Amino acid sequence: MKRYSGPLLTRQLAGRLLAQRDSGALAWTASMDLGRSQDLVHLAADAWQWRGLSYPYPVDLKDRTIHFWDGKDFVPVSRYSGALIKLVPTDWGVPTFEIDGIKMLPTARESPLDDARRKVALVQPAGKVVLDTCGGLGYFATCALEAGATQVCSFERNAEVLWLRSINPWSPDAHAHADRFSLQHADVLQAIDTVPDASFGAALHDPPRFGIAGELYSAAFYAQLARVLKRGARLFHYTGTPNKLSSGRDLPREVARRLQTAGFKAEPALDGVLAIRR
Repeated sequence: MKRYSGPLLTRQLAGRLLAQRDSGALAWTASMDLGRSQDLVHLAADAWQWRGLSYPYPVDLKDRTIHFWDGKDFVPVSRYSGALIKLVPTDWGVPTFEIDGIKMLPTARESPLDDARRKVALVQPAGKVVLDTCGGLGYFATCALEAGATQVCSFERNAEVLWLRSINPWSPDAHAHADRFSLQHADVLQAIDTVPDASFGAALHDPPRFGIAGELYSAAFYAQLARVLKRGARLFHYTGTPNKLSSGRDLPREVARRLQTAGFKAEPALDGVLAIRR
């Protein structure tokens, strides 16, 4: 899928752009790619120019929404295919995404990329081949590559999430890291059957919430994870704590017990479970 290289606007950024024009400024230095870089924006009365291309001034942009240029207008980075999937801005620049209004990544205390970095550090990826089961926006993969993984093999089953990745400048570029990173449009639940035993030295498992994808929390899938991981390999499994306040359910403890049965030493860590293949 070709990566988008045009500007990305929020309602707040569009307001600052218009304010600069109205102040009489002819140029303005700003980030038009969610904080990845700073560039000079040239301002005229009826259009603005960024990286050699001209765009009309945006009007009526939506709040809590990232907009991209579709060739005719600035439109939301969102699609509906049975569920509404949307790229969502954060205070940190690095975006999260939502499915039917449910935020998929934590952003309250830090950037979702920094959050991923702390979790990836638990599996000690340097010098290892890493399995990334549910790639999402690719932040686990980015952090594993940064930390020195020799190879990251990532799976993502949702075509609309892959489309979000093609627009998100913070998602890893598979072509730029072709020697160390592979991304497959596939459901890891089926794809893992074809993976040889002991293929990976570490794994990152960030499935959708239990109510949506309970099969990715199953004993059968954990047995497959144990099969494809080398002895001593580390696994971080994100769980969150759904229903803990309303029902007292302790999902991390449940997952840890199930992983232990599958052949891991496991205990809760951060907002998930850290497991080591026995």
